[in-house]
Amino acid sequence: MALSLALVIFLGLLLDNLLSRIRVPGLVGMLAVGMALGPHGMDLLSPALLDVSYDLRMIAFIVILLRAGLKIRRQAINRMGKTALLMSFVPSTLEGLAITLFAPLFFGMTYTESAMLGFIIAAVSPAVVVPSMLKAMEKGRGTDKGIPSMILASSSLDNAYVIVVFSTVMGMYGGGPVNIPMRIMEIPVSIVSGVLLGGVIGIGLQGLFRAYAPRATKKTIIVIGAGVALLALEQSLKGIVPLSGLLGVMAIGLVILERSEETAHAISNKLAKIWVPAEILLFVLVGAQVNVGVALEAGLAGLGIISAGLLARSIGTYLSVQAAGLNRKERLFCVISYIPKATVQAAIGAIPLSAGVRGGEIILAVAVLSILVTAPLGAIGISISSRALLSKSLSGE
Repeated sequence: MALSLALVIFLGLLLDNLLSRIRVPGLVGMLAVGMALGPHGMDLLSPALLDVSYDLRMIAFIVILLRAGLKIRRQAINRMGKTALLMSFVPSTLEGLAITLFAPLFFGMTYTESAMLGFIIAAVSPAVVVPSMLKAMEKGRGTDKGIPSMILASSSLDNAYVIVVFSTVMGMYGGGPVNIPMRIMEIPVSIVSGVLLGGVIGIGLQGLFRAYAPRATKKTIIVIGAGVALLALEQSLKGIVPLSGLLGVMAIGLVILERSEETAHAISNKLAKIWVPAEILLFVLVGAQVNVGVALEAGLAGLGIISAGLLARSIGTYLSVQAAGLNRKERLFCVISYIPKATVQAAIGAIPLSAGVRGGEIILAVAVLSILVTAPLGAIGISISSRALLSKSLSGE
């Protein structure tokens, strides 16, 4: 396992450096390293590393979500809250419905099977979007209008919404009783409970820091531990109380920032250093899950389905930001920012196949293909468009 970690870190850093020189986001190279080294490539990664892959990716994800929360100001949320809410479900709903309608024509699926596919593909990837938005914020791009903060918040809400819809469709396929109104109610309940619990944890941590005044390094470790515990709690409460752990983790950072900017900046600086190896682990291990051979089975039909979904998503995103006071370039940036897919598709793409769904192999193939196409395309698009379409500000959000 130690040798595999060394290989992951060395090659990840190497590709990151090489691609950064030609202004291509380093995560594209990290994904490629994962695909090359993983079990579907040269199979050079230790099984022990792959066994703990999910846990390592979640810790890395917590680091980036905390960094996001520590950058988001309440004023930015107040300014863009309604638009962020629209972006959390309008684009993904239109994308999911478009795929549901067209997949039977391409693959001969039933509408229930195509709905599963639609709401696997419909999720945007916070793992790609959040680091990109943080870089935009650090460079002051779009911060005057709170654009990066809006996209940070809406991408996590989008995931919570899509996963609930997907699980509802899976329940309908299984033939068991599904209380659709109750499942719909899970969405706002999970959002509110996640934010409230994260806020309470943030207040508690800030009180702890004031009472004992630990050093910034210890504060950072404590905050990461709280994020891990929150996501573990989400898993243990699944099926009992809806809880959005992703939003809860971001809320921890947001509350700490509101109550003490000095503490927030100290923790943020430490997290920025931790993010260097965490980013490599996150994207290399996501790449290791990608089976290029399976993706190729989807062929041109898979590309057609993904393209139709992205078109519908783009229309939904553009409509969602119409009332946000953004100019045409800024609205286009929001559309591009909502392209990348990776996290949810890698996590749940194989669930229908495991459950014995007739079109499970096709669903997995298209899910994997969506990662290969949209993750690098979206990351590169965000990097280029943030410079070309967003105005630069010297003030923070």
